[in-house]
Amino acid sequence: MDACRLLVEGRVQRVGYRDWAVKTAKELNITGWIRNLQDGRVEILAAGDAGAVEAFTEACHEGPRAAQVSRVDVQAEPSPRMLKGFTKRFTA
Repeated sequence: MDACRLLVEGRVQRVGYRDWAVKTAKELNITGWIRNLQDGRVEILAAGDAGAVEAFTEACHEGPRAAQVSRVDVQAEPSPRMLKGFTKRFTA
């Protein structure tokens, strides 16, 4: 299982980006957590097979709200875990 942490920057809160990301993750058989950060970014912990995680990362750059995404910062996450403050869990 591969895992990563994505920090999505831009005007992505309150425009449906979070719901779109969860729907896309489920379609790709990705499991994880998602939350809005106070600074306007969306943070996603995503886990699944390597190909699915890569496809999800690419989708986060190119989704229906892509015009509002200014940057997606991706970091490897050795073991996805629930962290304090995450508001929405999604499962494959």
